[in-house]
Amino acid sequence: MSESLINTQEVKDLITKVSGMTNDAGNPRMKRIMQRLISDLFRTIEDFDVQPDEFWSAVSYITALGQANEAGLLVPGLGIETFLDLRMDEAERKAGIEGGTPRTIEGPLYVAGAPLSKGEARLDDGSEQGEVLFMDGQVRDMHGKPVAGAIVDVWHANTLGGYSFFDPSQPKYNLRRRIETDGEGRYTFRSLLPSGYCCPPNGQTQKLLDQLGRHGNRPAHIHFFVSAPNYRQLTTQINIDGDAYLHDDFAFATRDGLIPQVRRSTDQAAIHARGLNAPFAEITFDFVLHPESAVAPKTVVTRAHAEAA
Repeated sequence: MSESLINTQEVKDLITKVSGMTNDAGNPRMKRIMQRLISDLFRTIEDFDVQPDEFWSAVSYITALGQANEAGLLVPGLGIETFLDLRMDEAERKAGIEGGTPRTIEGPLYVAGAPLSKGEARLDDGSEQGEVLFMDGQVRDMHGKPVAGAIVDVWHANTLGGYSFFDPSQPKYNLRRRIETDGEGRYTFRSLLPSGYCCPPNGQTQKLLDQLGRHGNRPAHIHFFVSAPNYRQLTTQINIDGDAYLHDDFAFATRDGLIPQVRRSTDQAAIHARGLNAPFAEITFDFVLHPESAVAPKTVVTRAHAEAA
């Protein structure tokens, strides 16, 4: 039986040189990571007998993925963003941080700088028809004390699954707001119940998912960053109960504790009191924050975000 090529001195020397381990310049951590990545890639090529045309097809795919600006969509689709969350959960447990509102993925569609309101806000501009949603809740610490002045940064899709900025048909910052909690840590907003969305059917992410026999659908959900001075920022999202993809999210973001009850109101007096002429939905959801900790990894993730013009 022939020796594995990956174990020959020639290939070992190649990996060492490629990763810069033969010089004292550069970043030592980056060198070690690159050495592992190149080693694993070479071994994968050997183990699966990857042919040159297959390899260059993969290179072309990566190029097209970047050109389509879908890298941030594929990362959660491959479970990588969820794995990063699981690692953070584990790091916090080791630091004695447990409980509170579960975190889950940020996703690729956040836009910074949404308008800031105090206590309450309306997220939609009234131009779209859909099921009106009223959502409210409280931000508290681990002892149940209200966190006044916390910022609830909220964003979600419209009734067609599109997000403002990425969907040019929507107004600037549509369905995106930052809400500062009141003295009792409370927030409330009016919006429209969002729909789930799917990856672009002819896009690069779905192209790979098709090869894996997987769909690219997400259940309807609402994203949040919740932050306050001296507290660990929470990145999370709630899912809309009853969605067909609630427990079959292509991005693996559904977590226990993030599926609040959706209450439907058909009472005419309640409808009239809200200034509406049709039934509406209500959700109540409280966020529980941990105090900042010097012995746990930071929760504010530095990553590129789109900026609204």
